[in-house]
Amino acid sequence: MRTARDTFLRVTLPLAALNFLNQASRTVMSVIGPVLAVEFGLSASELGLLAACMFAAYAAAQLPLGVALDRLGPRRVQAALALVAAAGFGLFAISESFAAFAAARAIMGVGVAGGLIAILKANTQWYAAERVAGITGLAMAFGALGSVCTTAPVEAALPAIGWRGVFALLCAAAVAVGAWIYLSVRDRPAAGPRPRLAAELAVVGEILTSGRFWRFAPPVAMLSILNFTYLGLWAGPWLRDVAGMEGAARAQTLLLYTFAMVAGSLAIGQAASIAQARRWPAMLVPSLCMAGLLGAQAGLAAAPTDPAAVTALWLAFAFFASGGVSGYVAVGQMFPPEHMGRVSTAINTLTLAGAFLLQSAIGWILDLWPRSASGGWSPAGYSAAFALSIALQLVLLARLAGACGTPGSAPRPR
Repeated sequence: MRTARDTFLRVTLPLAALNFLNQASRTVMSVIGPVLAVEFGLSASELGLLAACMFAAYAAAQLPLGVALDRLGPRRVQAALALVAAAGFGLFAISESFAAFAAARAIMGVGVAGGLIAILKANTQWYAAERVAGITGLAMAFGALGSVCTTAPVEAALPAIGWRGVFALLCAAAVAVGAWIYLSVRDRPAAGPRPRLAAELAVVGEILTSGRFWRFAPPVAMLSILNFTYLGLWAGPWLRDVAGMEGAARAQTLLLYTFAMVAGSLAIGQAASIAQARRWPAMLVPSLCMAGLLGAQAGLAAAPTDPAAVTALWLAFAFFASGGVSGYVAVGQMFPPEHMGRVSTAINTLTLAGAFLLQSAIGWILDLWPRSASGGWSPAGYSAAFALSIALQLVLLARLAGACGTPGSAPRPR
């Protein structure tokens, strides 16, 4: 009989490796975004749109991906999508125009679209319900190392191999991960006959018309929206334009951000599993993360320049934003286990569409102020952007509190 350790090494870890590339594909823009802006003369709105193209494609793939994962299993789906990701990385490495960059980012978005969801699906198949959040947090910590590798290490590698070389390496890694998944991962056999495709699709409609989904999914999605939006692009320019950090100093702060994500994934995942084992409210841990993230945003909106304060606030932002995964698990377990893929991709659709809109909106906000002589953007613009994200999160938290009585009192998982 397969042990938990063997299951983690043969199933969860290979899938986490594709999520490693998923995280890397987002974070790399924080480091190379300013380089591309200078080299190709991109405006803030163009840079925001370029980063957001990946999220638009990622979001468009979610609902069909959920059906595919529930119907075919993570092994075949993720092995194929790893090759799609490789094609996107390869195209970006040879691109010479904004249109080509945008197309490459969109292809990447499809390729890494199942990074988190496949892990949730596989873990729901192979582990007891109270262990899913903790094991998923461990897998997400491994995936977050992709963000670690695309901060300071990429900054250090740019003089030697350039941003094109970075994407060529990501292309090769995606091919290797696809082969690993195909050879190692096994899907757990279904308990009964496979439902007809029409019935599988009907479940998507049931999820999207569920009052429970719309009460709890949007606040959970907002945690990841903010993480994707800032780590995926705007944290790097903020550190340059508001905190005055350049080059290595900026990359080192982003590196610490990613370590805080790793710590948050581990700690919050374990906290969520402990809370579930003790039968505490399902949304307690995600709600505490939402409160912590609001505090971090309020501090950053004040445009601090002291290096210690800047670092502490971004570390808090990264730590609490990692709580999105525990929220995915909490909402997913409010539905039957065999629907986890579709529930999770429905949440991810909200997350990625929101990230696309917020990344683009921040670019439009920044363009309302004149650019600095060095090509950066006004600190006042960044403060206005944080005010927008704080307002959005407060609206969602108020709705959650109204639905639950208190932010932490969600129905217990089924």
